[in-house]
Amino acid sequence: MTFEEIYALVKDRKEKMPEGKSTTELFKKGSHGIGKKLAEEAAEAWMAARFEGKDALALELSQLLYYTACMMAENDLSLEDVYKRI
Repeated sequence: MTFEEIYALVKDRKEKMPEGKSTTELFKKGSHGIGKKLAEEAAEAWMAARFEGKDALALELSQLLYYTACMMAENDLSLEDVYKRI
Protein backbone atom coordinates (compact mmCIF):
# COMPACT_ATOMS: atom_id res chain seq x y z
CA MET A 1 0.00 0.00 0.00
CA THR A 2 1.35 3.42 -0.92
CA PHE A 3 1.13 6.46 1.32
CA GLU A 4 -1.41 7.90 -1.10
CA GLU A 5 -3.58 4.79 -0.61
CA ILE A 6 -3.19 4.99 3.17
CA TYR A 7 -4.26 8.63 3.07
CA ALA A 8 -7.31 7.83 0.92
CA LEU A 9 -8.30 5.05 3.34
CA VAL A 10 -7.94 7.35 6.34
CA LYS A 11 -9.92 10.15 4.70
CA ASP A 12 -12.70 7.67 3.91
CA ARG A 13 -12.75 6.45 7.51
CA LYS A 14 -12.87 10.04 8.79
CA GLU A 15 -15.78 10.82 6.49
CA LYS A 16 -17.77 7.66 7.28
CA MET A 17 -16.68 7.14 10.93
CA PRO A 18 -17.53 3.41 10.86
CA GLU A 19 -18.52 1.93 14.20
CA GLY A 20 -16.11 -0.51 15.78
CA LYS A 21 -13.00 0.87 14.07
CA SER A 22 -10.10 2.07 16.19
CA THR A 23 -9.54 4.89 13.69
CA THR A 24 -13.06 6.18 14.39
CA GLU A 25 -12.29 6.27 18.11
CA LEU A 26 -9.02 8.05 17.39
CA PHE A 27 -10.73 10.72 15.28
CA LYS A 28 -13.17 11.31 18.15
CA LYS A 29 -10.13 12.29 20.28
CA GLY A 30 -8.98 14.86 17.73
CA SER A 31 -5.48 16.17 17.16
CA HIS A 32 -4.48 15.58 20.76
CA GLY A 33 -5.26 11.85 20.65
CA ILE A 34 -3.73 11.44 17.22
CA GLY A 35 -0.63 13.32 18.35
CA LYS A 36 -0.20 10.95 21.28
CA LYS A 37 -0.34 7.97 18.87
CA LEU A 38 2.19 9.65 16.57
CA ALA A 39 4.59 10.22 19.45
CA GLU A 40 4.11 6.63 20.66
CA GLU A 41 4.76 5.14 17.22
CA ALA A 42 7.78 7.38 16.65
CA ALA A 43 9.30 6.18 19.93
CA GLU A 44 8.53 2.55 19.07
CA ALA A 45 10.14 2.99 15.64
CA TRP A 46 13.23 4.42 17.26
CA MET A 47 13.45 1.50 19.69
CA ALA A 48 12.84 -1.03 16.92
CA ALA A 49 15.64 0.48 14.85
CA ARG A 50 17.96 0.39 17.82
CA PHE A 51 17.12 -2.99 19.32
CA GLU A 52 14.75 -5.10 17.22
CA GLY A 53 15.79 -5.17 13.56
CA LYS A 54 14.32 -4.44 10.17
CA ASP A 55 11.04 -6.35 10.40
CA ALA A 56 10.03 -4.69 13.66
CA LEU A 57 11.15 -1.32 12.32
CA ALA A 58 9.11 -1.77 9.14
CA LEU A 59 6.01 -2.53 11.22
CA GLU A 60 6.48 0.49 13.47
CA LEU A 61 7.16 2.81 10.53
CA SER A 62 4.01 1.56 8.76
CA GLN A 63 2.03 2.51 11.86
CA LEU A 64 3.75 5.88 12.01
CA LEU A 65 2.75 6.54 8.39
CA TYR A 66 -0.85 5.56 9.15
CA TYR A 67 -1.11 7.94 12.10
CA THR A 68 0.61 10.67 10.08
CA ALA A 69 -2.16 10.29 7.51
CA CYS A 70 -4.71 10.49 10.34
CA MET A 71 -3.22 13.76 11.56
CA MET A 72 -3.28 15.14 8.04
CA ALA A 73 -6.93 14.18 7.58
CA GLU A 74 -7.89 15.55 10.99
CA ASN A 75 -6.41 18.92 10.07
CA ASP A 76 -7.58 18.99 6.44
CA LEU A 77 -4.07 18.84 5.03
CA SER A 78 -3.77 17.45 1.52
CA LEU A 79 -0.91 15.37 0.23
CA GLU A 80 0.17 18.40 -1.81
CA ASP A 81 0.23 20.56 1.33
CA VAL A 82 2.85 18.23 2.78
CA TYR A 83 4.71 17.25 -0.38
CA LYS A 84 5.42 20.85 -1.39
CA ARG A 85 7.38 21.27 1.85
CA ILE A 86 9.74 18.35 1.28
